[in-house]
Amino acid sequence: MTSLNGPGGFAPPDPPSPSDILWRGTPTPRSAPAGAPAARWPVASIAAACVALLIALLYTAQAGSARALALSDATVVGVEAQGPDVGTDAQRESGKTLYLKYCSQCHGENGDGEGYAAPHLLPRPRDFTTGKFKVRSTPTGALPTHQDLVNIIRRGMPYTSMPAWPSFTDQEVSDIAYFLKTFSPDFANSEKAPTPVPLPSAPKATSESIALGKKLYEETGCVKCHGTLGRGDGPSAPTLADDKGHPIRPADLAQSWTFRGGAAREDIFRTMSTGFNGTPMPGFVDALPPEQRWAITDFIDSLSGSNGPGYSNLVVAKYVQDPIDLAKGPANFETARMVRFPIIGQIMEPGRAFHPPASSVAVQAIYDAESIAFLVRWHDMTADKTQTNGPSLPVAPEEEEEASAPAGGAQAPGAPPQPADPFAEQAAPTAPVAEFSDAVAIQLPSQVPTGARKPYFIFGDAQDSVDLWFFDLARPDPLQFTGKGSGAVAPNDTGDVTGVASYDQGEWSVIFKRARRATSGAPFTPGEFMPVAFSVWDGLSRERGNRRGLTVWYSLYVEPEVVPSPAGPMVKTALLILAIELAVIGWVRWRYGPHVRDTVSRKSSEPTTTRA
Repeated sequence: MTSLNGPGGFAPPDPPSPSDILWRGTPTPRSAPAGAPAARWPVASIAAACVALLIALLYTAQAGSARALALSDATVVGVEAQGPDVGTDAQRESGKTLYLKYCSQCHGENGDGEGYAAPHLLPRPRDFTTGKFKVRSTPTGALPTHQDLVNIIRRGMPYTSMPAWPSFTDQEVSDIAYFLKTFSPDFANSEKAPTPVPLPSAPKATSESIALGKKLYEETGCVKCHGTLGRGDGPSAPTLADDKGHPIRPADLAQSWTFRGGAAREDIFRTMSTGFNGTPMPGFVDALPPEQRWAITDFIDSLSGSNGPGYSNLVVAKYVQDPIDLAKGPANFETARMVRFPIIGQIMEPGRAFHPPASSVAVQAIYDAESIAFLVRWHDMTADKTQTNGPSLPVAPEEEEEASAPAGGAQAPGAPPQPADPFAEQAAPTAPVAEFSDAVAIQLPSQVPTGARKPYFIFGDAQDSVDLWFFDLARPDPLQFTGKGSGAVAPNDTGDVTGVASYDQGEWSVIFKRARRATSGAPFTPGEFMPVAFSVWDGLSRERGNRRGLTVWYSLYVEPEVVPSPAGPMVKTALLILAIELAVIGWVRWRYGPHVRDTVSRKSSEPTTTRA
């Protein structure tokens, strides 16, 4: 068959050259004699030439279109290969199977973040249909790269309901990422193909860069949300919401192990550069040069002072000679080692707290000749001490099914948009008012356990009760309760427990003090262990009663007043071993020495025989 653009019956004739028409008007007949005079150019001829030129151009375009139809399929495939990276049908189908099994419970079958677990989660699950992702290497407002999606699936987001998935193969993680892209048409739009921002290698942090970073941290407004010391207690913190109106909390920069995108300096720099899409956290890649972003990174990195929380399972009560004076506050505990215990949500009993704001408590303990004292500290966005709280306050069952309320000044999800005057100044959002006060409690067995069994860690049980030291931080003093289960918490205030509390720049510091041998509760004896647990209530989050953050049972060890030096036992053991060795050597020499000497002397006296 003859090609459409080759010679043959279907081939269009070669069009007249536009230059021939433009410069010569009507084409000269080929039979015209050479040297014939050119025709004159009246106005009508010029107009006709312009029309002819237009017709010729259209004819050329039509012929070009006909030739384009003859392009091979390989050319089309080549264009698609240069388009968006959306995977193959097989990869997306594999990712869909994994997504429906492991991810849809939170993110929803349609990827809209409305899975059946979503109302219980904070922050809310990602809505993939919007194409907005927090942790990325791309500019603010841009889509993430495929590797960005792979990284977040593999590593998870610390201290959220998004876990890491180390058991998935690399192919499975990649397939899930391909399927996630099907929820937003933006991923198939070649004009929105993501391009990572430049992320230079990390320079060495210095005291000068940290000082500069602190200055820039304040000048760029970071302090308004994150607070002066980075504890997430800035004046705007209680009003923050995402672009759907769900309340969110600024990152606690003093606890880098909770960072959603990673705690390494490179991770912090990336977040500083790209921001978090869908949140008030902006990117500074265009606003600040790299050296200034690295300076802020160094300052943020310095706020934590460690590479991790260093969680422990033991707090040691150290003996102090001076009497414990509550008026001295935390200064009493300068010689005591600080340990950190993780806080988890109480989700076993009705009134559940699925996302307690407090992630950990730092604990120190001391004792003197008469008393024992605990210092409990944790970070809190606000100090709520104008209402009331209690360990047995009821929580309505329907509260567990309610979606998280919007932050102060934010519009509730699904509510109709409010009319706004585009020329009016936007009013600053108002902080929500706490319905309950903040509170903290120390839980101990009512009696020293004689075996391995402990009371149930949620306020004890009918067989083994707990002694609960509860401090409503709207009150001046703590109270005592006896717990025989979450539904059987009764006052038992003997006045034995005293305390003092203070709040400073996003941190509560609460001291409990009690006689080592009191009228009620277990005694504290040097050299012995005691189970201990802690609970924290955040009033702004409407925590009370069973709705709270808590720890499991950990151990308290009351260190003896005089700790024996290990040098003495070590020397005694060494001398004993040496004596035993000398005794063994002496016995062997006594038992076998004469016989060995006689044998040797006989052999030496025998004549030596030689062979010829």
